[in-house]
Amino acid sequence: MRRKREMAKVKVTQIRSKNGASKRQIANLQSLGIHRMNHTVEVELTPVTKGMIEKVHHLVKVEEI
Repeated sequence: MRRKREMAKVKVTQIRSKNGASKRQIANLQSLGIHRMNHTVEVELTPVTKGMIEKVHHLVKVEEI
């Protein structure tokens, strides 16, 4: 039987406005669950979410939990 690995969790907070961001970057923020300035969400750090965070790294602050 395989053990389920626990993924690392991170807190992602939007610190800069999405005005002027591309549609793709805005879509990444929405996919992460971020809706407004200073909104913080906790997400599991999977390869998919890591890629989304990399695309909007200039708009967000990331903290490990």
